[in-house]
Amino acid sequence: MGEMTPAVLPEMTSLWQETLFWQPDSDQQMQFQRLYELILEGNRQFNLTRITEPEDFWEKHLWDSLRGVLPALKEDGNVNSSFKVIDIGSGAGFPGLPVAITKPDWTVTLLDGTSKKIAFLNTLIDDLKLQNTTALIGRAEEIRKQKQHRQQYDLALIRAVGSASACAEYALPLLKTQGQAILYRGHWTDEETEALTAAVEMLGGAIESIEGFTTPLTQGVRHCIYLRKVSATSVEIPRPTGVPV
Repeated sequence: MGEMTPAVLPEMTSLWQETLFWQPDSDQQMQFQRLYELILEGNRQFNLTRITEPEDFWEKHLWDSLRGVLPALKEDGNVNSSFKVIDIGSGAGFPGLPVAITKPDWTVTLLDGTSKKIAFLNTLIDDLKLQNTTALIGRAEEIRKQKQHRQQYDLALIRAVGSASACAEYALPLLKTQGQAILYRGHWTDEETEALTAAVEMLGGAIESIEGFTTPLTQGVRHCIYLRKVSATSVEIPRPTGVPV
């Protein structure tokens, strides 16, 4: 593939519709394409993702990101813009950027601990003209102590590695009461559910649902774990930065 021909994402219109009961409009399709090109460009400088083939990118970055927020895709822009979302450990911007493109009426914060990644995310946000999105440098276990972040978000997305209990411990303190966290996972076991249940209860949360599904092209096994914040997280927990779960 020469420098002159940017890789083109498949449109997958009918597959979007069949699997998520939604499809991007032409502007969103253009933004997805531009996001793909920018990630491919960024990959030359940073090691952002191994997923670079057009169909892989569509499935593992775009479709997978939006599958987590499936219930919200069907709502027609009736959420007010004070609906605040945080993508914890955003990395190259997933799932936060596809969600921000899809839900322009939401306010999306992309959180990452690496200044290079944040600089890159800022170039993406500018290029894609995403007025609803900001990139923030920091770690969840630090910003949850700050008044402007603690218990301030309606929705937390976390597709990072690490145990599900650790992910819950990052996400729940940042949520308002009745807020929701969505953990993006691969395979999932009953043992993990048991371990997570105990951790989530300590944090003032509850497991609302666990949805297993397969990805539409490669039939990869994925799970989304939906947590609900049912009461305020006590200030003593989570533990300080660096104290293991």
